Amino acid sequence: VQLQASGGGLVQAGASLRLSCTASGRTFSSYYMGWFRQAPGKEREFVAGISWSGSSTYVKGQFTISRNNARNTVYLQMNSLKPEDTAVYYCAARVVGGRSGLPSEYDYWGQGTQVTVSS
Repeated sequence: VQLQASGGGLVQAGASLRLSCTASGRTFSSYYMGWFRQAPGKEREFVAGISWSGSSTYVKGQFTISRNNARNTVYLQMNSLKPEDTAVYYCAARVVGGRSGLPSEYDYWGQGTQVTVSS
């Protein structure tokens, strides 16, 4: 499984961005998907997760997560962005199990997309 994250960029505080993560392979629809972020000098932080069906979600703050299994894609909608949201954002897939905030429990990772929010 390969994950490709996109949609990051440089925006001003208060703006919105939508990140996308597209997966290769036919089993995407069975995976729990998560979004993490990592700021310089900080640990990787779990910010959103969604079950395989989309019926169960977890989000931190002003984020929204959704998925389209027909397109093998998971999205992270980020509204009212703040400078402290600046980080590299990663999508990840967990083959077995549900929600987890531990990076070690995810099996596949995207390459990350940079989000920079200026004040």
